Amino acid sequence: MSSLWMPAYVAIGSNLDDPLAQVRMALQRLQALEASCLVSSSRLYRSVPLGPQEQPGFINAVAGLLTQLEPRELLLRLKRIEADMGRTSPVVRWGPRRIDLDLLVYGSVQINEGDLVVPHPGVHERNFVLYPLRDIAPDLIVPGHGSVAGLAARVGAAGLVPIP
Repeated sequence: MSSLWMPAYVAIGSNLDDPLAQVRMALQRLQALEASCLVSSSRLYRSVPLGPQEQPGFINAVAGLLTQLEPRELLLRLKRIEADMGRTSPVVRWGPRRIDLDLLVYGSVQINEGDLVVPHPGVHERNFVLYPLRDIAPDLIVPGHGSVAGLAARVGAAGLVPIP
C-alpha cells in the first residue's frame, strides 16, 4: 500500500439476478473498500450485450475512487468483491454475469502484465464504459488513447440508454 492517493476508475456491469440491485450493491462495496474513497459514480445505463445476444441486457456504471492500493492489490480487491457477490466465470466469453468489476484507469499508469492490463484494453472502444466514465471524468486522459469525451464521441451511443 502506498501513502499516495491515486485516482482509479472501475467499470461495473451486471445482467443477472436483478442487475440494478447488483450494480448498487457493488457501489456500496466499493464505498467500503479499505484504503480507498469512492468520490463519484456515474448514472446507470442499460446496454446491449457485447458478446452473445441471447442473454439479458446489461446495467452499467463507472465508479471513481481515490485509493492508496497499488494497481495489483486494487484488482485483487475487485475480484474479491465479485466473488463475495456470487460471481462465477461465464460459460462463454462475454456471457451473462451477476457482477463484473473492471479496473479501467489507474492514474496515468500503463501496465501490461498478463492478468493486469491498465488501462483496460477495451476502454477506448466500448460505449457502455465511456459514457458512464464521461459522466464523472469527461476530461480524463486514457493513457495511450485520448480524452474520455473525445473517445465517447467517436464510438457513439448506439444501444445505450441512461436510466433516469
